[in-house]
Amino acid sequence: MDLNNLKPADGAVHKEGKRVGRGEGSGKGGTSTRGHKGAKSRSGYSKKIGFEGGQMPLQRRVPKFGFTNMNRKEYTGINLGKLQELVDKGAVKKEVTLETLIENGLAHKNDLVKILGDGELKSSLKVSVHKFTASAKAAIESAGGEAISL
Repeated sequence: MDLNNLKPADGAVHKEGKRVGRGEGSGKGGTSTRGHKGAKSRSGYSKKIGFEGGQMPLQRRVPKFGFTNMNRKEYTGINLGKLQELVDKGAVKKEVTLETLIENGLAHKNDLVKILGDGELKSSLKVSVHKFTASAKAAIESAGGEAISL
């Protein structure tokens, strides 16, 4: 190690960028590298989300119509066929609850669940979820089971 190859450790020295707006002699005076005029040359400029350079933005060009109900409840639909698959796999014996469906990946913990009537249910099950279609309820009860709404 000699005096001619001494240097600070990596990351110890942080070089500031060129100082702008400090006179013409610096090479970065005048407009301070911002160019001439326009919003980008001014202080405090920030581009709004969706801004398209003054062109009419997409969210204003696209027509809007209809009604969106803020209080709509979204149900996760599960068919009777899926319940029969759980019985065939041995994941369910006599009772199907919300927790059972979550464990088997058919629903998430905050979901509202509705049993739909597609498929065939052969085994007698006690099913307790939020809602049932009329055909699903009839199929569960005809198989000797019980449909309980939460």
